[in-house]
Amino acid sequence: MKHITSLFNPPSVPAEYRRNFIHLYFDIAWYGLLAGSAVNFLTVYAARLGASGLQIGLLGALTAAVNLVLAIPAGRWLEKRSVDKAIFWTAAAYRAGYIAWVFLPFIFGANSQGEIWALIFINFLMGIPLTVVGLGFNALFAAAVPSEWRAHVAGTRNVVLSVTFILTSLVSGYILDRAAFPLGYQIVFLIGVVGGAMSSFHLWFVRPLPRPDSRAEQASHEPVSPLSEPESASPASPAPGTVPVSRATSPRESIRASLRLDILKSPFRAVLLVMFAFHLSQFLAIPLFPIAYVRSLRLTDEHIGIGTAIFYLTVLVGSTQLNRLVRRAGHKNITGWGVMGMAVYPFLLALSSTVWHFYGLSALGGLAWALAGGAYANYLLENIPENDRPAHLAWYTIVLNACTLLGSLAGPAIAEWIGLSAALILFGALRGLAGFAILRWG
Repeated sequence: MKHITSLFNPPSVPAEYRRNFIHLYFDIAWYGLLAGSAVNFLTVYAARLGASGLQIGLLGALTAAVNLVLAIPAGRWLEKRSVDKAIFWTAAAYRAGYIAWVFLPFIFGANSQGEIWALIFINFLMGIPLTVVGLGFNALFAAAVPSEWRAHVAGTRNVVLSVTFILTSLVSGYILDRAAFPLGYQIVFLIGVVGGAMSSFHLWFVRPLPRPDSRAEQASHEPVSPLSEPESASPASPAPGTVPVSRATSPRESIRASLRLDILKSPFRAVLLVMFAFHLSQFLAIPLFPIAYVRSLRLTDEHIGIGTAIFYLTVLVGSTQLNRLVRRAGHKNITGWGVMGMAVYPFLLALSSTVWHFYGLSALGGLAWALAGGAYANYLLENIPENDRPAHLAWYTIVLNACTLLGSLAGPAIAEWIGLSAALILFGALRGLAGFAILRWG
């Protein structure tokens, strides 16, 4: 433990921050176990069960639909609660759904279509707590990590995630190629259950840091989450020393205030638009990847495991340079260049014909994701007022899940219309345009 602390929390890290940093690193390490096993092979499992492109798309689309509907209420719910406790309990509830994946083959036997629809329904239910996790984790990260250390912590988390993901995906692929179907997948899903449980355990210990400019916090030994005070700090609040004037509020004004439509008239609107372009181009292609792996390239599970290991190995290499690159170019520019780099993956996948092509494009895709994935959350936080995070993040969550829903359904439909390879090339071009939009208008 001492060696791990000195490795990821050098002496320059203030002592009061180290506890949060260490638990954030262990959280992502155990999440890597979950991601490299259950999450990584779910859509491949569905494809091997005979799922159509639409069914694979629905695995993400229905979850996104839930998030889209619940984003604003979840943001309001978070505002009234301690963000650290809310994230822990909702993350635990969400990850409990992975347990059901282990037992589905026992229930459905040879009924593959029944099992596919059960997976879709379970993912739909898991989307309810996931809404809060997706909305609140960025707020918890911002509250638990000072701004000057966010690039360092984000980069280190990417490194840790890469290491655990690489090892887990290799082990999972090895298990799947040697165990009978579907027993191998049940073992892999069980590994994911352990990873999810331990990740949630470490989230329990991540706490918002005290804000020295808050008189309420100075009077208390308990740190107050920034999500607990947005109404008193909102732009509509009276300035200090003034007396608010009471007036009647119409139902229409109440609805507008609840939806925070004022955010759509703020400079954050440009950020939402370019992130819409990014995530739409991202999720249009994602449902097509497992179909290309299984039916076009005819990859084995071990091939897929090695490919994803290579992907995250290059994420690891790229993440070691993230902090230096961000200091020179800024989070916005690194996000934009990373998204443009992500265009390479679907484009080259459409042209691939051997497993070695797959390994090569996995390496290039990992380098691009190291930039985009490591920088875009901090790019968002830089453009959000510190005292109004929940409402802004709620609108971003709406954009993200609208893109997930639309992309997951439209991507397979477009592929059916113009062909798998043509669709992948088209979606790669759209990713390139989205990256340019971030650089130009973000």
